Amino acid sequence: MIDLPEKLPAVLEAVRAIGRPRLVGGCVRDALLGRPSGDIDIEVGEASFDSLLDVLAPFGSTDVVGRSFGTIKLNLRGTNYDFSLPRRESKTGSGHRGFKIAPDPHLSDTAAASRRDFTINAIAWDPFTQRLIDPYNGQADLRHKTLRHTSPAFVEDPLRVLRAMQLAARLEFELAPETAELCRTIVADYSDLPHERIWGEWEKWATKSTKPSQGLKVLEQTGWIEHFPEIDALRGVEQEPEWHPEGDVYVHTSHCLDALVEDSDWIDSDAERRQNLTFAVLAHDFGKPKTTERVEKHGRMRWTSPRHAVAGLEPTDRFLQRIGAPLRIAPIAKPLVQYHLAHHDSGKNEPSDPQIRRLARKLAPASIKDLLAVMRADCCGRPPREDPETLTRIALIAEKAASLAVAAQAPPPLLQGRHLIDAQLSPGPVFSKILAEAYEAQINGDFEDITGALDWLDCHLKNRPN
Repeated sequence: MIDLPEKLPAVLEAVRAIGRPRLVGGCVRDALLGRPSGDIDIEVGEASFDSLLDVLAPFGSTDVVGRSFGTIKLNLRGTNYDFSLPRRESKTGSGHRGFKIAPDPHLSDTAAASRRDFTINAIAWDPFTQRLIDPYNGQADLRHKTLRHTSPAFVEDPLRVLRAMQLAARLEFELAPETAELCRTIVADYSDLPHERIWGEWEKWATKSTKPSQGLKVLEQTGWIEHFPEIDALRGVEQEPEWHPEGDVYVHTSHCLDALVEDSDWIDSDAERRQNLTFAVLAHDFGKPKTTERVEKHGRMRWTSPRHAVAGLEPTDRFLQRIGAPLRIAPIAKPLVQYHLAHHDSGKNEPSDPQIRRLARKLAPASIKDLLAVMRADCCGRPPREDPETLTRIALIAEKAASLAVAAQAPPPLLQGRHLIDAQLSPGPVFSKILAEAYEAQINGDFEDITGALDWLDCHLKNRPN
């Protein structure tokens, strides 16, 4: 059922001599779903920790993650495999770390599976008999695309609610009603979770989702959306039906996120860029709850949200801090939020070269290419409304940015301090002023190469008072 990497079968055969190896967890789940398997985890019953370590050592370097956890990492030709003993877990205190964990090699397959979070992750596979071991009927839940808790012990680890969020988004699964109810009983336990573990689940949601809205739906169903007030505030915020027939701002944002992950640009991006774009789209309308109002416009009452793009900067910062996001994300996500409506700045006219260069400069360290992905997601997040006119405007920005070579980054300043020194100027405060004026002239198209920059400097100095 699972295609084992080269060399791993020999390792499993050796482990079989001292214990009962089983492939467990996500690799089994993904194989049953026909998805590429990620990390391969092997649980070995009926073996001692020392005997397992002795058997694995000849095959590659081993790293004892923790004897108390009964886990050994084997590096086999550059790939790590986790080998662990079955273990018992008992709740000893509050929080994600409040567990006593004790390896127990003699646990049955059923007892070992009972500590797993969801039934779909509690399926094991015997690589020698090719037999699936499924004591909690996870295969049925896979068929019905359902996330269901394995046992009442689910509530002992509140992180599992956020794990449900990202798994629902990655697999496009629904949360079982009884599991949602169980999650609602531990809403208050969110405060026990450390920031790094919260970020770990949001990172998977932002990087691996195939339908991000399913994750937000889990937050709604469980009541855990209250811990993310910037998202919660989007619910019920009205939008003008002519432009947003899909519903309120929360519904719109959900559609935008689903549109983003279908964009080939997002699909082809690395994990870090996916995160930047996903959080920018999630936050692009965070300013609407504060700015939305009903006013008379063109002779009729309409919902409008003036200046919502700028108003969204502060809640974007708050949200990213709340989930423990790395500091690198906010400087990229925030300009994408602030300028996500830039395609309307030129009206129906083609944007000018200076406008595009200036936009590239304002966006840094984000890029026009990043902004285009956010704009497309925003435009496509309004079903059933289609907007070819807006998509055309976005395409014009893309073409112009490509022709000016500023799609990936802002144009670098041509005139540098060394050029001012060559012009017999002494370093000092005037340098920064001249360089700023030169860069603005470059953005406006007054010169396009270093020869033009030096001509501009010569003219500038002749017309400048001493």
